[in-house]
Amino acid sequence: MSIEPDAPYFLAGPYPEPTVLEVPEVATVVNVAADYPLERMREVFDATFGALLPVLAVHGLQPVGPAFSLHRRMPTETVDFEVGLPVDRPLEGPVGTDSGMVLRPSRLPGGRVAIVTHRGSYDGLGEAWARFMDAVASAGHRPVLPFWEVYVTEPSPEADPAAMRTDLVTLLA
Repeated sequence: MSIEPDAPYFLAGPYPEPTVLEVPEVATVVNVAADYPLERMREVFDATFGALLPVLAVHGLQPVGPAFSLHRRMPTETVDFEVGLPVDRPLEGPVGTDSGMVLRPSRLPGGRVAIVTHRGSYDGLGEAWARFMDAVASAGHRPVLPFWEVYVTEPSPEADPAAMRTDLVTLLA
């Protein structure tokens, strides 16, 4: 896929070094997980993506970028996060699914952000975040919540983990 010069940040890149950008707010449709056990996050991802595309189709919404997870607090043994897709226009309100999940309208924040690309498996994301946040702080920026991951490479059983691309993004004060 070719990327237009004015493409949204989540369709541009990669960002081999931490980069500061001014980005617009983006409408999303998400599943919200609050106080969820950290070690079970994958369950939320799997359930969400099984339900998300059919709901978007019923409501006439189009995905405009890759999947993401947005974190509203620093993870501990539990996490508060959203998993979803950016869409072409806002969902009008919460929508229940056949599985009992509720998908909600939300947004990726606009404003000044720092972004970097992680190449490799999801197992390396913790270390990648630590390096990224150190680099952002060393450059004199102040990261604030929320922060998010953009899963540029769609995960699949046949995907080479070494070739996976995940963009790490944090809002800056």
